[in-house]
Amino acid sequence: MEALFVSTGVVALAEIGDKTQLLALLLAARFRRPVPIILGILVATLANHACAALLGATVAGLLQGEMFRWILGGSFVAMGLWTLVPDKLDDDEAKSGPAERWGPFLATTGAFFLVEIGDKMQIATIALAAQFHDVLLVTAGTTLGMMAANVPAVLIGGFAAQRLPLATIRAVAAGLFVLLGLLVMLDAAGAVTLG
Repeated sequence: MEALFVSTGVVALAEIGDKTQLLALLLAARFRRPVPIILGILVATLANHACAALLGATVAGLLQGEMFRWILGGSFVAMGLWTLVPDKLDDDEAKSGPAERWGPFLATTGAFFLVEIGDKMQIATIALAAQFHDVLLVTAGTTLGMMAANVPAVLIGGFAAQRLPLATIRAVAAGLFVLLGLLVMLDAAGAVTLG
């Protein structure tokens, strides 16, 4: 269950202020139909993060040993530092695509799946799956974290984005990634033992 809880918490915090949350706000404002938007986010996240978790677990299975643990730990630290950099949704991304013609569900599913490719959360999902060797729990956790951050954005809209201390939340999420990275590197050095 550690994989589920860590994945959920880290992603929920790190996702606040991310470009996908900005996309959720944009779609909510454009369509004003929260249920299809929320379902689109869920479907896109499950598909994207399941692929990422499978990749992470597969790579972890192939690359065992101390050096891999150091690389994995370093990737968590790098993810923490990357989390400190605020995301902005490009105007071109916000305006592109035949969203009106597709409807809110398909527009959201397609947009979220594409925006998540190569995103911090997809890379974090790969690293978490490599750490915990559990595709299902990591996928469930990162998806729950994504939903925890984006569903309120859809339901509340711009109000929440203006009221949350994004810099503080981003710093806490970055700290969690760095802590995970340091724990993995300490484990590689034999100083601690992780589950």
